[in-house]
Amino acid sequence: MLCALVAIVLAFAGETAFGQNCGCASNLCCSRFGFCGVGDPYCGEGCQSGPCYGSSSGGSVANIVTDAFFNGIANGAGGGCAGRGFYTRSAFLNAAGSYPGFASGSSDVAKREVAAFFANVAHETGSLCYIEEINGASHNYCQASAQYPCASGKTYYGRGPLQLTWNYNYIAAGQSIRFDGLNNPDIVARDNVISFKTALWFWMNNCHNAITSGQGFGATIRAINSIECNGGNTPAVNSRVQYYRNYCSQLGVDPGPNLSC
Repeated sequence: MLCALVAIVLAFAGETAFGQNCGCASNLCCSRFGFCGVGDPYCGEGCQSGPCYGSSSGGSVANIVTDAFFNGIANGAGGGCAGRGFYTRSAFLNAAGSYPGFASGSSDVAKREVAAFFANVAHETGSLCYIEEINGASHNYCQASAQYPCASGKTYYGRGPLQLTWNYNYIAAGQSIRFDGLNNPDIVARDNVISFKTALWFWMNNCHNAITSGQGFGATIRAINSIECNGGNTPAVNSRVQYYRNYCSQLGVDPGPNLSC
C-alpha cells in the first residue's frame, strides 16, 4: 500500500515537473506556475511565454482591461448591433498577446494607451456596435500598385475595431498577421481575434509611439483620421476626446496634454 502511494506521489511529481518546464505548443501560454493553457490563469499576470496578454510595469493588460472596463464599453452597443458577441474581451486579450509592446510602459503610460486605444475604437465602432463600415460595400477603397494590387470582386472598406480601410492596409496587415488581406478582406469582419489584431497592428505602427512619447491623445486622432483635424470634423474629434477622458477617469489616470488635433 505504501509503495503504491509513493508511486502515485512520484508520478504526480513527475507530471508537475513536466508542467513547470513548460515547453508549450506555440498557441498555448506558460502560466506563472509553469503550466500550459489559455485564458487568464495562463496568459494573464505572470505569463512566462507564448501568446501572453502583454505586460507593463503597471500590471498586465488583462489587469487594466478588466471585465468591468471592457463590458462597460460593449454594453453601449444596442441589442441589434452586429458587434455584440463578436467583440469580446477574450478575443481582445488573445490578440493583444501578439503585441507585447502594447501598454508596456509605466503604469500611467500603459493606462493612457489603453484608454486612447479604446477611445478611438469606441468612436469608430459606436461602442463596439459596428463590425463593418456603414454602407461600406458601396466604397471599394482601391489604390492599386504593383506592391499593393486589388483583387477582382473584393472591396476594402472599413472593418474591425479601427475600421481597417484601403487595399494597401489590408495587404500589409495580412502579411504581418498571416491572413490573405488581398483575397479575403472579409475575414476581418468574421474572425474576432484577427479583427482585433488588425486594430492593434495599425495602432502599434501608427499610434503607439505618439501616445507613449507624450505627444498626446490628439496625435492618435491625426494618425487614424487626419481629415477630422484642424476643423475638418470637430464633432468627431470631440467624441474621441470625450471617450478618452471618460476611460482615463475609469482607469484612474490623468489624460495628459494635447488632447485635440
